[in-house]
Amino acid sequence: MFGVFAPSEDVARLTFFGLHALQHRGQESAGIATSDGKRIRIFAEMGLVTQIFDERALAGLPGTHAIGHTRYSTTGSSHIGNAQPFLVQGNNGPLALAHNGNIVNAELLREGLEEDGVSFESSSDTEVIARLLGNATGATWEHRFAHLMRRATGAYSLTILIPEGVFAVRDPMGVRPLCIGELDDGYVFASETCALDHLGARFLREVEPGEVVLADEDGLSSFFPLGRQDSGGNVQKMCLFEFIYFARPDSRLSGQLLHPVRMRMGAAAAREHPVDADLVIGVPDSATAAAIGYAQESDIQYAEGLMKNRYVGRTFIQPDQRLREQGVYLKFNPLTEVIAGKRLVVVDDSIVRATTTPRLVKMLRDAGAEEVHLRITSPPIEHPCFYGVDMATRAELVAAHNSEEEIGELVGADSLHYLSIEATIEATNMMQGSHCVACFTGNYPSEVPLQLDKLALEVSDSDEARDRHALPVLERIKV
Repeated sequence: MFGVFAPSEDVARLTFFGLHALQHRGQESAGIATSDGKRIRIFAEMGLVTQIFDERALAGLPGTHAIGHTRYSTTGSSHIGNAQPFLVQGNNGPLALAHNGNIVNAELLREGLEEDGVSFESSSDTEVIARLLGNATGATWEHRFAHLMRRATGAYSLTILIPEGVFAVRDPMGVRPLCIGELDDGYVFASETCALDHLGARFLREVEPGEVVLADEDGLSSFFPLGRQDSGGNVQKMCLFEFIYFARPDSRLSGQLLHPVRMRMGAAAAREHPVDADLVIGVPDSATAAAIGYAQESDIQYAEGLMKNRYVGRTFIQPDQRLREQGVYLKFNPLTEVIAGKRLVVVDDSIVRATTTPRLVKMLRDAGAEEVHLRITSPPIEHPCFYGVDMATRAELVAAHNSEEEIGELVGADSLHYLSIEATIEATNMMQGSHCVACFTGNYPSEVPLQLDKLALEVSDSDEARDRHALPVLERIKV
């Protein structure tokens, strides 16, 4: 997501470049909404940012403030009707809204809104948020956001465009990132700090969990509809997977540049799981920093053994399994002269579905690698994410029903080991308990409705496992 309030700037063009820097977070659709203080205009299509927007499209988006979004689907299928931002007209006037995350009680909220006569145009939980806020009770935005935060459960970082300015919002747990930057004549909001760097914006700070920040003609202001975290109103649960994989290594999360964080994860993997080998290589690009850390800690030479075609998107976030599998063949090319005859330590950040890894191991062996030892710089992912990462069921997750040794055999490695969750968290330099670790532990930071929780139980084979994963059913919330 991106947002900007800058009256003297071409805000549509700024948003375009901001979204381009955030393209790794979603590749299915993109959109930009702008306002001149009176009217909100919006343009969204399926595809990559550079495929959607040209000079003609940007020229049709005048204004002094804007928001933008690039999407991969978690709730709501991948089609143009679910492309963001969403533009709605409610009791509180027009607003356009972009969302990173996932709210787990979207169906309950949707049912309540429909009973009140609100109609929907998509299957996305983002439209539920937009219409809930657009029809919220309260004379002020403070009251309206309190209405939203008391009802929406789950993860939501938002940029919201109204005729007067731009809001930036994080849910009370702060699951998904959102930061604030300053321009000479205004302010920008972005999911990651790398977008600020590309625009020459000065990083100010992150939006705090449970905070609403407004950029308008009066400058920057903020409030906490449910109270500040340090006053007991909120408990931070930043997604640990953002540190491991999702965010770019040149971004900062919770004050930490991610490149050295990932180097520390690699070094910890070398201490926990050493191996006698000739070379350390990383799976580019997300595991490169971790591979360097492993090599430095183990005193084994680091080398680039795989070249990545950077015009092929992240296979993890393609919208279906067939495209994921097809993408693997196009994504990497081994450097045969570097790896032939060598015992390799191959460092990767995670294994989700085990779609890429077996083909990767075979590719390295076909290129002449003598041994392939996999070191994964995260714990095993055993549980689905309900907060904005596309891991829909336990049946998809290879670690949910296979041991570490079995996964190693499945992917064809000589050995495979995961980093412990304690070492993963320690590498972030954040306090224990400050992360959402549900995909690793099954301990979700909020209640999950039964219809979603059934997905988590799909491959549980004992009453004890079912009891461990079962969570309370949320009652219908009247809005």
